[in-house]
Amino acid sequence: MNDHSNLRTGGQLIVDALLAQGTDTVFCVPGESYLDVLDALYAQQSAIRVVACRHEGAAAFMAEAHGKLTGRPGVCMVTRGPGATNASIGVHTAFQDSTPMILLVGQVGRDMMEREAFQEIDYRRMFGPFVKWVAQIDEAARVPELMARAFAVAQSGRPGPVVLALPEDMLTESAFAIQTRVVEVAEAHPAPEAMHRLQACLANAQRPLMLLGGTGWRREGREAITRFAEQNGLPVACAFRRQDLFDNRHPNYVGEVGIGVNPTLAKAIGQADLLLAVGTRLGEIVTSGYTLLDVPVPRQRLVHVLASPEELGRVYQAEVQALSHMNAFALAAAALAPADHAPRQAWRQTLRGDYERYVTPAPRKALLDPADVIVTLRETLARDAILTNGAGNYSAWAHRYFQFSHAHCQLAPTSGAMGYGVPAAIAAKLRHPERQVVCLAGDGCFLMTSQELATVRRHGLAIVFIVFNNGMYGTIRMHQESNYPGRPIGTDLCNPDFVMYAESFGLQAERVCRSADFAPALQRALAAPGAALIELQIDPEILTPRSTLSELRQRAMRSVA
Repeated sequence: MNDHSNLRTGGQLIVDALLAQGTDTVFCVPGESYLDVLDALYAQQSAIRVVACRHEGAAAFMAEAHGKLTGRPGVCMVTRGPGATNASIGVHTAFQDSTPMILLVGQVGRDMMEREAFQEIDYRRMFGPFVKWVAQIDEAARVPELMARAFAVAQSGRPGPVVLALPEDMLTESAFAIQTRVVEVAEAHPAPEAMHRLQACLANAQRPLMLLGGTGWRREGREAITRFAEQNGLPVACAFRRQDLFDNRHPNYVGEVGIGVNPTLAKAIGQADLLLAVGTRLGEIVTSGYTLLDVPVPRQRLVHVLASPEELGRVYQAEVQALSHMNAFALAAAALAPADHAPRQAWRQTLRGDYERYVTPAPRKALLDPADVIVTLRETLARDAILTNGAGNYSAWAHRYFQFSHAHCQLAPTSGAMGYGVPAAIAAKLRHPERQVVCLAGDGCFLMTSQELATVRRHGLAIVFIVFNNGMYGTIRMHQESNYPGRPIGTDLCNPDFVMYAESFGLQAERVCRSADFAPALQRALAAPGAALIELQIDPEILTPRSTLSELRQRAMRSVA
């Protein structure tokens, strides 16, 4: 006989499932389509923190950043229709960045479906191409089962986003509670034959290079991959916006392989006789448009390590394919007998020397050089400080000159989404209040999610925001000048007074116009009792770390003359 005291509404069962999986934070914009979930959360405020945001795109970015930081799915809740479409940018970022995430979407009642009811969308069709799984929970009794499956799918193999639609009337119907367990995801381990073949490749390699990427690395995996690199004299590079996987100050580290890759590092990849790619899919950005490696058979001997079989062989046919989670592979690799790496010592030292020269800025005629800003951050911030950014040319200086030396200290979208930096900084400070958190943003990037300064103030978060203001969408202007010189359109920006804007949210704020003034301004911002903003007045001519706007235009004009 059933105990009717065990009856729970669908909304309560959703919250029970979150608690069962150890969820302690959810990001949302409240909506009438999931009121029963919100009511259930009201009763669990001591266990689950609800972070109410000012835009669903920012809420989804926060959940994605939370997933990056924890390795567990970040949870975002939005209402139907506009709420879901706004949140889709964070879902797409989680997909391309391989981040575990769960989006819960309020849905129209089941009796309203297929009528184009108010804000009705078929979420299976909408999200299907860029999520790992999308479903609708039509019966309250199935909430425990499908929520557990969502957590399992989001974390298994190549991690990614899951979307569950929650019909409004399902959330208010009742079902008996069912006890569920914390999802434990099985991890693939490398086959002995793959490790044997890797060892043979290492024994014969004169110019090897290891490239690290992906999400889900744990401390033991990072420590093991470092030991493996040291034992075998391997130069180590990190994939685009994964620079915090390996200490950039370590003598084996040789740089980032991403947008605007160091030309000498790109050349070295071409010269390598063994490329060991661990955790990275070897996508467009990491391969410079699939040019660093020949398709489908690279000229370098390629050892490719991934946790998802559907990605192995997708573009490149590796000599050795290891179906394994990165941590399991790292531990197995560190246990191999070290290869004699004396013959390749000069190779590693040369690449390291190239990297050290690359991160040393050359003098530049500019009142405020972004390179000086990043070097000051590099020399001032704690080693475990977290830097966040979205997309834009301003980020190129950070990728080139900052040195990441601690796990989970770089939060940036490999999807290239603008507006990511502000919400990611919020998620980071909520998760790690004891660590310094600095958000880097261009003027265009910042204003896409700057309304979340209200969320910063509400939660009393001491974040430092640094806005690079050059009055334009710099990346697009760069491409315009390179391809259509002297014909810019749509890239000039009309900005507010960022200092006054920040102050209106209660932030300490100031404007910096010279490189020499940045260091003291940074010290004041770090010492502020709450959040602070520094606006950097950047000359529009300073368009990239390598070229000015005029130089790009002149080169392009000469090429068509």
